[in-house]
Amino acid sequence: MRTSTSCRLAVVLLAVALVASGCVGEPVSDRRTPPAAIGPAATGSTETGSGGDEPAAAGSTVRWLCAPGRKADPCSGPLRTTVRERGARTRVVTPARPRPARRPVDCFYVYPTVSNQFLPNATPTAAPEVVSIARYQAARFSSVCRVFAPLYRQVTVLGGLTPERSAEVAYRDVVAAWRAYRARRDTATRGVVLIGHSQGAVMLRRLVRAEIDPRPRERRRLVSALLLGGNVRVAPRSTAGGDFRSVPLCGRAGQTGCVVAYSTFAEEPPPGASFGAAASDPTTPLLGYRPPAGSEVACTRPGRLLSAPRTPLALTVPTERFAAGGVRVAYEASYPGARPTAATPWVAAPDRYAARCQRANGAHVLRLRPLDGSRPLRQLDPRVGTHTLDVNAGLDVLVAVVRRQARAYVAR
Repeated sequence: MRTSTSCRLAVVLLAVALVASGCVGEPVSDRRTPPAAIGPAATGSTETGSGGDEPAAAGSTVRWLCAPGRKADPCSGPLRTTVRERGARTRVVTPARPRPARRPVDCFYVYPTVSNQFLPNATPTAAPEVVSIARYQAARFSSVCRVFAPLYRQVTVLGGLTPERSAEVAYRDVVAAWRAYRARRDTATRGVVLIGHSQGAVMLRRLVRAEIDPRPRERRRLVSALLLGGNVRVAPRSTAGGDFRSVPLCGRAGQTGCVVAYSTFAEEPPPGASFGAAASDPTTPLLGYRPPAGSEVACTRPGRLLSAPRTPLALTVPTERFAAGGVRVAYEASYPGARPTAATPWVAAPDRYAARCQRANGAHVLRLRPLDGSRPLRQLDPRVGTHTLDVNAGLDVLVAVVRRQARAYVAR
C-alpha cells in the first residue's frame, strides 16, 4: 500500500532528509540496474578541459562541480581554521594540502538533497546551494584526496511525489559520472573514497551494490565509502550482509574496502524514526531494489577507526554562511547556539560530543552527547535527529579516518 508522500513535507523543505517526509513508496523488486538501462546524463554545459565536461557514453555528458583543474571549484578552497575548545586557548590551524597529483587517493562525492528548485529533478547546475553544500561537506577532504563531485539531476521535494521515477533519473547521472571518472587515464591506478550524505548516500548505496560489490577488480580500488545518513543495511548485529555481499562495514583502524555509515541523533530516537530504523526507512523508493528482510541500519563509531573509540567529535563548518534556502534554515536551526563565526574560512565550535552507537525503539543510530559543559545539538524533528549535521559533527575525525585508510591502501 502506497502511503502519503507529503506528511513531512516541511521537514524535506528544510533538507533534513531526502524523502524524510515519512513517505515510503510501494516496494520494488530486487534488481540491479544493467548497463543498458543507464541512459544519457545531463547535457548542455560549455565547460571544457580536465575539470569540465567529459563524455561518459554515446550521447551523454557529465558535468563536474568539483574536479582537478576546474577553476571555480568549491572543493578546493582555503582550509585555515579557528579551533575553539572549552577550557583551552583558541588556536588557528591550517591543514596541509599537497598538490593534487601528490594526494594518495581520489574522493568521489555525491551531495545530499539541497536544491531549491520546484521540479521533480533538479537541473544539474552549480546553483549557490549546491556550491555551499560541497564547501560544507567535501572541501576538507581535499587535504587527503583529489575530489571529484558530479552535478546530477537529484530528486527534489516535488520529485518525492514520484520517487521511483525521479530516483532513476538521478541515478543515471551518478552512475554515468562514476563511469566517466573510472575511464580517465589518470585514475587507472588510484584508490577511491566514496562520500555521500542523505540522497547522495542512497545514490552511492545503489552504485556500490551494482558497480563495485559484484566486481573484485572494483572492490580492490575501493579505499572506503562514507555513506552517512543514508540508512545502509547490514545483517543484524553484523558488519556484513544487507545491501552488499562482499563489502563490509569498517571495524578497525586502517581497514580498507569497507563502509562507514551512521545517522546522528542528539536524543534517543523515537519509534518510527526516519533514519536508523529499517521498519520506517523512507529511502526505499529511491534504491531500485528491496533491502533484505530482517536487515538493520548500520552504525559505525568513527573514533574506533582511529583506534580511539572515545575520540570526541567537534562541529566544524565554514564561516561563510550557507546559501539561502531550506538547507540554510536546517543548518542554523541545528547548531547548539548562534551560527559559529571566526576571522578564518573555517571554525570548529567549542562544543565537544561523545559518540556511541545506540539501539533504541527499533533504530540503530550514533548518539551524540555533549561533554564538559558543551551545548547539545538541536533537532528539528525527533524522527530525523541531527541529520543535517551528520557530516559536519565530526568532520575532522572523518578526514583523519580517510587519511589513515589512504595510507593503509597505498602501503598494502
